[in-house]
Amino acid sequence: MSKQLEKIKELIAKREQARLGGGEKAIEKQHARGKYTARERIDMLLDEGSFEEVDMFKLHRCTNFGMEKKQFLGDGVVAGSGTIDGRLVYVFAQDFTVNGGSLSETMAEKICKVMDMGMKMGAPVIGINDSGGARIQEGINALGGYAEIFERNILASGVIPQISGIFGPCAGGAVYSPALTDFTLMMENTSYMFLTGPKVVKTVTGEDIDQEHLGGASVHASKSGVTHFTAKTEEEAVEMIKTLISYIPQNNMEEAPRKKCTDPIDRKADILNEILPDDPNKAYDMYKVITAITDDGEFFEVQPKFAKNIIVGFARFNGQSVGIVANQPSAYAGVLDVNASRKGARFVRFCDAFNIPIVSLVDVPGFLPGTGQEYNAVILHGAQLLYAYGEATVPKVTVTLRKSYGGSHIVMGCKQLRTDINYAWPNAEIAVMGASGAVAVLYAKGAKEAENPAEYLAEKEQEYSDLFANPYQAAKYGYIDDVIEPRNTRFRICRALAQLATKRDSLPAKKHGNIPM
Repeated sequence: MSKQLEKIKELIAKREQARLGGGEKAIEKQHARGKYTARERIDMLLDEGSFEEVDMFKLHRCTNFGMEKKQFLGDGVVAGSGTIDGRLVYVFAQDFTVNGGSLSETMAEKICKVMDMGMKMGAPVIGINDSGGARIQEGINALGGYAEIFERNILASGVIPQISGIFGPCAGGAVYSPALTDFTLMMENTSYMFLTGPKVVKTVTGEDIDQEHLGGASVHASKSGVTHFTAKTEEEAVEMIKTLISYIPQNNMEEAPRKKCTDPIDRKADILNEILPDDPNKAYDMYKVITAITDDGEFFEVQPKFAKNIIVGFARFNGQSVGIVANQPSAYAGVLDVNASRKGARFVRFCDAFNIPIVSLVDVPGFLPGTGQEYNAVILHGAQLLYAYGEATVPKVTVTLRKSYGGSHIVMGCKQLRTDINYAWPNAEIAVMGASGAVAVLYAKGAKEAENPAEYLAEKEQEYSDLFANPYQAAKYGYIDDVIEPRNTRFRICRALAQLATKRDSLPAKKHGNIPM
């Protein structure tokens, strides 16, 4: 055998060794936990045969605590590029079979390399986390590696989409990278995220809690809002990431990919002409409105279990990707609160960063009152939503379905926040507050002097409703561009988006704004 063939044989053997990660026994343990390996996950995610790996032969340089004897090719992370539906993405997947997926200086270098390439090529970066945290044996070098990753997350923010999949442990400093990315997905029952684990919590606070209740997927999906999606199986998780990618552009200089639309733009949704209850205080389901007007009734919701009083997610109108922000009357009457405000604000800012038009469906009676909200800074969080809408330069279309009162009217994409097209249904009530509240303020003195205060207030309430509980006052001043028949909502949105396709808007020259936090 020639020397060249020997070298080729050596290369093939090394590749086979690298593909085994921590070895067959470690792979069996990973499978026994109900988890796939890093390479299996990448294979599921990317188009078949498209993966181009980098740094397969990289090794750590640590000699502390006998680490020189624990060398594995690739050093615990699989990284490279590939395609999803033919579109370039960069990806890294931590390999739990190698030293528990712990982050070393060299693992961080591999991750940073694909992040840098993603920035240069203008392509999304998808990270799959499954790690025991920093490699303690490396000390400050591991921490420095984390910081290098975080800095790239920050610089890439708003330039390329960043998606994090939490497919196993993610604790301590490791949680900050997913927190800095645009979207996070967690696996139910097999993943968790927290800064300090149950043992430390017990020692410091005396609180006895397990990993799932401290930082499991259910906690972060419904209580903290840290994660945007959850999945029961890794196959489901991968499909969700693919679906998400289909709605967003490669980078901030491109438009989102268009999809061929066979759903007529002038399709009338007759259900909408009767969807509003006669009693304005009764609820209805905003999801029925959304699926009645989007292409083929499709809607990909973001954070479905968190702050259910507001709905955000992606849909298409005539094949064009849009972000939908909608109040949900069947959850807390659709009021805005701390969590709804920050959920809406972050989604609006993502859409604006990546040239995705925003369609707002408004039915909001106000902000949730009470000390719980005020002490948790509902003013600041409400201002975040206000800031996000006012700053956004993408096409913005707002449709007011029913209630739009006071400050909540303003923060949900009103005309003065540079929304391009504002429509309203005939039932829309756009006012400072509801009739009963307004009359209580305006006619308090008259009620005291009236022979029958209840009758007097009822009469005044009707007068107020006749005057303000309609969209025509707002239309009179041009704050509403048109009052539309509900069943034509899809057609009017499609036409509005077509009109706004060449929109150009800008912000005053500045380093960056100081968003209220």
